[in-house]
Amino acid sequence: MSDANDDEDGGAARDHEHSEVVELTRALVSVPVADAESAAGDRIEAWLREHAPGAVLRDDHGNVFARRTPGDSSETGDSEDLSDAGDVTGGDRATLALVGHHDVVDPADSQVDDDGTMTVAVDEDAAAEGVRVRGRGTADMKGAVAAAMLAFRDADLGSSETRSRDLVFASFVGEEVGGEGCRAAIADGFAPTWAVVGEGSTGYSAPGVTDVAIAHKGRRAVTVEATGAAAHASEPEAGENAIYRATDAVDGLRDLAWPTVDVAGERLAGSVVVTEVDGGSAWNVVPDRCEVTVDERTVPGERADVERVEDVPGVSVRVDQDLPPMRCRDDAFAAAVLAAADAVQDGTPERVSKPHATDAGWLDDRAGAACVVCGAAEPGEAHTDAESASVAVLERCRRLYERLAASSLD
Repeated sequence: MSDANDDEDGGAARDHEHSEVVELTRALVSVPVADAESAAGDRIEAWLREHAPGAVLRDDHGNVFARRTPGDSSETGDSEDLSDAGDVTGGDRATLALVGHHDVVDPADSQVDDDGTMTVAVDEDAAAEGVRVRGRGTADMKGAVAAAMLAFRDADLGSSETRSRDLVFASFVGEEVGGEGCRAAIADGFAPTWAVVGEGSTGYSAPGVTDVAIAHKGRRAVTVEATGAAAHASEPEAGENAIYRATDAVDGLRDLAWPTVDVAGERLAGSVVVTEVDGGSAWNVVPDRCEVTVDERTVPGERADVERVEDVPGVSVRVDQDLPPMRCRDDAFAAAVLAAADAVQDGTPERVSKPHATDAGWLDDRAGAACVVCGAAEPGEAHTDAESASVAVLERCRRLYERLAASSLD
């Protein structure tokens, strides 16, 4: 339940025209389509240098970082530059990172102005949903990035005598294409102690409630290739039918047990689904090749035994993409985020799991960070032609991140 000192969601709707989070979201969304990722990164970097205390880095990959230390008296981010991603979280000090990404999937034609700029609008007429910001990237996830930037600027970190933890902001490129920016940053040394990834967690336990996702599924993209020997279809015994071998492999995939794990009081189940089949060259030729595309949703600590289909003669398995799942490795951190979420809303947030992979998987798997996912987007909003984010929930996330940054984690 929200504190008396926290102005809950109605305030954002009443005063949205003067809301910093709305204006910052507008600035990050309304960029040229032709250079959207780089332009959004430029605006994030420029804003941090002009408005936020601490140090700033734009790395060679296009990622944007900033870091504050308790007691830092600098007024703007351009007082110091970080040297590399390792410098963002390096040293002996613990770090809490507010993490997002500023790339988006391609917009629909209706989400682009005549001048090639992505459209953004504040919808004041959606009475049933409240006031919302609409445009490509508002939900996934420039609205949460804006909330995190403001929280990074405004959080009371205390003094260096009482707090041995730094606050970090990070916005990555290439999340929508496999977490390229996040993986590159980790390879360069980025390794926060704790991370809040601002992907959507609103509306999972109940409509309008911003929950805390302490786990999510991963995704393996697998290609099963079957090879055989071509022959004229009038003499099928002269060849080896690759499609028959592929169907034997598919039968093996259908019989696989899907791994499960218990998370947040619920059973999180993986899945294995055949999604595409491609084989054959002509109606009268025994096929010598066939490929089967498989979508596997993975759970923390488990994988389905897809490779067992290689027992079929002529069948091999290739993993084309493996986005790791995530499970928070620090119960106390998850509890602290949940407490912050509870303090800034009237609804009661819960620990939940997400079906989608995020950069939290990379941070958990490769950087060893304790991660949660907590953000404004609701199920079904991302990547849609009518993508939007609630102004009230964006304001809520800003307060949530700020409260968490000021809390005691160490």
